[in-house]
Amino acid sequence: MYELDPDVVRWNLHLLDFCSLGNNCSPQTITGYEKESSTTESVKEDFCNTTHASVENDEVIARALQEELSKLAAAEASVSVSSGQQHQQASVLAQDWCGPSRRHLNSERQNKREEVVTNEASFLELEESSVEREDRDLLPEIEDESALDGELGKRINQMVPIPHVPKINGEIPSVDEATSDHERLLNRLQLYDLVELKILGDGNCQFRSLSDQIYRSAEHHKFVREQVVNQLKLRADLYENYVPMAYNDYLQKMSKNGEWGDHITLQAASDWFGVKIFVITSFKDTCYIEILPQIQKSNRIIFLSFWAEVHYNSIYPLGELPMVETRKKKRWWWC
Repeated sequence: MYELDPDVVRWNLHLLDFCSLGNNCSPQTITGYEKESSTTESVKEDFCNTTHASVENDEVIARALQEELSKLAAAEASVSVSSGQQHQQASVLAQDWCGPSRRHLNSERQNKREEVVTNEASFLELEESSVEREDRDLLPEIEDESALDGELGKRINQMVPIPHVPKINGEIPSVDEATSDHERLLNRLQLYDLVELKILGDGNCQFRSLSDQIYRSAEHHKFVREQVVNQLKLRADLYENYVPMAYNDYLQKMSKNGEWGDHITLQAASDWFGVKIFVITSFKDTCYIEILPQIQKSNRIIFLSFWAEVHYNSIYPLGELPMVETRKKKRWWWC
C-alpha cells in the first residue's frame, strides 16, 4: 500500500479512481506510487476506462465538496452569530449603563450651569451685602446736636405746628393743584430763609432726605429704609392701626426699593433714631408738622420739605446748602 496524502484523505479523494494527463498528454495513463517493504521503489503505470467512472467520480466529488461547503457555511454562520452577539454585547457594554447616560450628563451639565449662575448670584448678593456692611461701618455717628439744627429751630419756632397723625399717602394731586402746592411751599421756604437740597425722585426721596439730614449724604437711603422697616416690625402695636391693609403686606411693600414713604414711615424713623422731625409742607391749612419720637435719643432735629403727595427734599438755612454735584438740566424730581 502507498501512503495517502493528508489533503486527499481530508477531501475523501482516496476513494476515487480518476485519470490524469501523462507526460505525453495522453488521457489513458494514470500514475500511482506503491510503497513496498523493500528499499526499492517502482513506478507502475496503468490505463483506466473513464467513460463510466468519470460520471460516478464527478458525482462523488460534487457530493463531497457540497458537504464540505455546507460544513464551512455552517461554521461561518456560527462564527458570524457568535461575532454578532459579541459585537452586540460590546455595543451594549460600550453604552456604560452603570455610568451616567447622555441625558443624565446633559442634566448634570444643566444643573452645573444653574449652580454656577446661582453661585454667581449668591456671590453678588454677598458682595453687595458686604459693601453695604462696609458702608454701614463708614456711616458717621449721629451728632447729638447740630449748629444747623439750632439755626433752623429758631426760624421754625416762629411757626405753630399741628399734631402729627400717621397716615398713608393720599391721592396724587392734579397738575394744577401740584403746581399751586409747589408755589406755596417755595413761598414758605423763602419767608423763613430756607432752601431745599434737591433729592433724586426715584421713589426713595423720603429715605434719601432722611439719610441726608442724618448722615449728610443721601446715599445711605437703603440703610435708613431698612431701619425704618425694622422699627415697623418690632413695634407693630404702634403703627398697624394706621394701616388700612394687611399689615404684613404693608411691611413687604415698604421693604421694596423705590416704594414711596408716608407719614407712618416718618413716625417710625423718628422713633427708631430717637430724633424730632420737622416737615414744612405745601398743605393749605398746615405750614409744618412736628413729629416727636417715643423716646428721644438725640437733640438732633431732622428738617424736610414736603411737596404734598409728590416729593420730599432736605432743607437747610439759606447760605448753608452743602455743595453737591450740579445737574446740567434742572428739573423737578417727583417721587
